[in-house]
Amino acid sequence: MWHHLDRASDTALNAGPSGHGEPVAVFETVAATAAEKRERRPGDELVPAADVVMDRGFTVAGRPESVWPWIVQLGKRRAGWYLPRRVERLLPPSRRATREIVRRWQQLGPGDVIPDYGGRHETFTVVTIEPPTTLVYRSRRGLIDVSWSIVLRPDGKQTRVLLRLRLGSVRRKWLAVTAGELLDLLTIAGLAAGLRERLASPS
Repeated sequence: MWHHLDRASDTALNAGPSGHGEPVAVFETVAATAAEKRERRPGDELVPAADVVMDRGFTVAGRPESVWPWIVQLGKRRAGWYLPRRVERLLPPSRRATREIVRRWQQLGPGDVIPDYGGRHETFTVVTIEPPTTLVYRSRRGLIDVSWSIVLRPDGKQTRVLLRLRLGSVRRKWLAVTAGELLDLLTIAGLAAGLRERLASPS
């Protein structure tokens, strides 16, 4: 989610596959295509005049039905935020995300509120949930309106995971499109790598 990794992003910037300062090969490409950026997505209407839009996309093995349980349980005080082992081993055990599907975190519905990593009192509220393809959250951070959508799109025997973060009423747009974009890129790249690992060999 927004500001998902906090210290983990800084750690990963300096830790490659062996954790000794090689280039950040652990972070996979998560660029959305031009067509994906142009298309309308569920949740766009929540922040219709967005000042900043961050689109990410990556492909994982398996159909949406097998990917969905991992996506729906994401979050602070839930399954956590997935990262690859090579990064997680640098974090305290209490900060590592689960490596299994947890039944109690599979139940999520419109209106449910879940904590977020943006601050002690920051939350996301579920607006739309359509298993196994669509999950939309909304939030408000000070004066900033936020929507965050996750769409799972079948691609043969694989799934395209599409994420869109929309921010409205942004006063310091330059900061959001520089530091904010970098943080979002790192956190979603970490998610992509961590999710691929879990899909390949769940605990």
